[in-house]
Amino acid sequence: MAPPRRILSFLLYVPHVFAQTDYAQYVNPFMGSEGPYPGLAFGGGDIFVGGAVPFGVAKVGIDTYEPNVSYSTLNGGYTPQGLVTAFSMMHESGTGGAPKYGIIPQMPLTNVAPPVNLLDNQTYWQSRVGNDTATVGYYRTQLENGVVAELAGARHSGIMQYSFPAGEQHVLVDISHYLPQETGGYSSQIFVGGAIDIKTNGSAYTGYGTYALGWNEGAPFTVYFCGEFDHVPSEAQTFRGRNTDPMQRYHTLADGGIPQAILGNTSEYSGPLSDRIGALFSWTNSTSSQIKSRVGISFISEQKACGFKNDEIPSWDVNTTAAASRTEWNQDVFSKIQVPTDSAVNVTNLNLLYSSLYFMHLMPSNRSGENPLWDSEEPSWDDFYTLWDIFRNTVSLYHLIQPTAYEGMIRSLIDIWRYEGYMPDGRSGNYNGLVQGGSNADNVLADAYVKGLKGAINWTDGYAAMVKDAEVQPYNTFSYVDSTASVKEGRGALYDWIPLNYVSSDRSTRYVSRTVEYSLNDFALSQVARGEAPGDVEKYLNRSANWQNIWNHNVNSVNTTPIFTGFLAPRISNGTWNITNYNPALCGECEDTAISYEATPFEYSFVVPHDAQTLIQFMGGLATFESRLDYIFQPGTSQQDLGANGAGITTIMNIGNEPDFALPYLYHYISKQYKSVQQSRALANEFFHDANYGVPGNSDAGALNSWLIWQMIGLYPIVTQPVYLLGSPWFSDINMTVNNNRTLRITANKLDNTNSYYVQSIKINGQPWNRNWFEHTDVMAEGGTIEFDLGSNSSKWDTGPVPPSPGHLVLNSTS
Repeated sequence: MAPPRRILSFLLYVPHVFAQTDYAQYVNPFMGSEGPYPGLAFGGGDIFVGGAVPFGVAKVGIDTYEPNVSYSTLNGGYTPQGLVTAFSMMHESGTGGAPKYGIIPQMPLTNVAPPVNLLDNQTYWQSRVGNDTATVGYYRTQLENGVVAELAGARHSGIMQYSFPAGEQHVLVDISHYLPQETGGYSSQIFVGGAIDIKTNGSAYTGYGTYALGWNEGAPFTVYFCGEFDHVPSEAQTFRGRNTDPMQRYHTLADGGIPQAILGNTSEYSGPLSDRIGALFSWTNSTSSQIKSRVGISFISEQKACGFKNDEIPSWDVNTTAAASRTEWNQDVFSKIQVPTDSAVNVTNLNLLYSSLYFMHLMPSNRSGENPLWDSEEPSWDDFYTLWDIFRNTVSLYHLIQPTAYEGMIRSLIDIWRYEGYMPDGRSGNYNGLVQGGSNADNVLADAYVKGLKGAINWTDGYAAMVKDAEVQPYNTFSYVDSTASVKEGRGALYDWIPLNYVSSDRSTRYVSRTVEYSLNDFALSQVARGEAPGDVEKYLNRSANWQNIWNHNVNSVNTTPIFTGFLAPRISNGTWNITNYNPALCGECEDTAISYEATPFEYSFVVPHDAQTLIQFMGGLATFESRLDYIFQPGTSQQDLGANGAGITTIMNIGNEPDFALPYLYHYISKQYKSVQQSRALANEFFHDANYGVPGNSDAGALNSWLIWQMIGLYPIVTQPVYLLGSPWFSDINMTVNNNRTLRITANKLDNTNSYYVQSIKINGQPWNRNWFEHTDVMAEGGTIEFDLGSNSSKWDTGPVPPSPGHLVLNSTS
């Protein structure tokens, strides 16, 4: 392996156009770009690195290929040492599985003579030299061929600047380019077809590309583009060649080898054989070493793509676009949580906070006005990748600091149900998929509903969409990842859930985790039903207790000291138990066809946020619950191979996977808040760093980053409830803008993040507070104050009632 390349973040000069702190200087755009193996992205955050604005459609960055395919992770395009294949306009960030996007590219070349083949990027891909540099909105790298590439992004557009060495100057535009799944497979993206047209003087081009599949197994989607160069090229010509990529259900030239591109025209169309197409622009007599290009994209038309390019990037100066992006991030994101930045403040903590805010605002994508599928006055959002990842705490943060955007997301989810039949659990490329567990848009809607988000949301339709999830079996998609039921949308195991009141081990997959998730989904329905359909409350509240139907009170833990009794366990559709050789600390590959998804039954046995009271009772009471909770944080207790999302983690508790996010805070429910502080701070300090290896696994659209933000502001939300748990802040003074223009001020007296962080007392709105939780209306609706008094010793200050268990109900049918 080559020695690790050093990556730097540097600060562009950006003039202040408004009087506030430039919090963007504390963002490390590379945090999460690397995993535990130096130089490889595997096991890291799978993040996007490049130019973008908050929730932007365009995410302009590099695409790379990693020769060691066993550890290849290309999801965000960027890898620390991967070979550069293009600079493209669209990316996801923090996602696992097969890549999506990496489309509408350019590639600067200094030679196009053989053996270079424009249809084979292995003949021209480039390693990088020197240091990659990036700040908010800006990225720079130098290629082995001597080209220095700089780029910046706007909402639907980007600008690229290529500084060439002496000699030839070429820019390749390969419309058939996309991020591949290096090992191939059912979900790998494909190029379906497209068109490109070079304009009169050769300095501009327009067209479209149509692509399909990727992780969500998506239908074909089309992106229109409009590109322009600042210098008229000496020669501009399109090219064409047969598509030899292996594709399902589309024509390809099978096993024919990659042909040479045929050049010479000024326009090309893929035709019925999905031919690969593109263009080559060359400057042989240029007096400038720099070639600049602006590109706009649209899901509607070439005309809109050109409009975005011209309106969003009026200047040919890449720094101007980067500065505009930086201003937008400061105004719309970073200023929402303001903390001191004086010399007394730990700069690493500043970097962790604002980098995390950055990564949780890259996705989803606000495509309002860009919905190609139906005409609607509703906002249009895409790249929910996925709600399974972000429902636990990310959306609760959107609710506070991005209420307008969050309202738009929810209206869009409901509109997708109106026109496509189901709200998505995941969605990308204007297509629902994949479902990882339950119908988690239900949780998102309920969380917003109980906290009073209204605006222009049609809650009658919202509840109807939730009922569709709860009652109507979606058609089987017969996916390669799980052929037993739909992985596109809805709840694929309703054929079990409704008649049996659990998901069975003989007829379904992910039966433990889906039983747990469907229970929370139905609790979400009961919450919204209180206002929209009171007659449904009892029905869905009863169904929310169905997790108890797979709780076996006689199952023991295996290979643990001490032995714990009572776990979620496999149950057959005839009501008998399938527990021969059952070990709740294992979940096989922990994916789509396993017993549970991305966590073991040992972990899922703690994941009942709506009824901790019954959970504690089932685990044997307060003392045994505490003992079992303590155990999952002990190093060396994990028996499961955690894979890329658990590299370096040896505890059962896995902060790298979302089901465990709330587990460190369960001590609140036994009035031991100090232990929640202890465990959650330990996790944050051990696994989150201001470094390339900065997060413990896929950041999952910023879900891991959101967890850290809640930790740092000293709060934690309980999803589907208007309840927040009180932790311990990392900053002495925090000013949050909540509910559009209200202020929540959090102060921490006697804070020392090394020695003094245990709560001694709390005041909310000036009043002494003995509960370790509060409700949304206390400080989040109209603003307010939370005053922490901290010390070096743990304190039993939380003498008031424990957090509520609004789904508390004990069924009679448990064994």
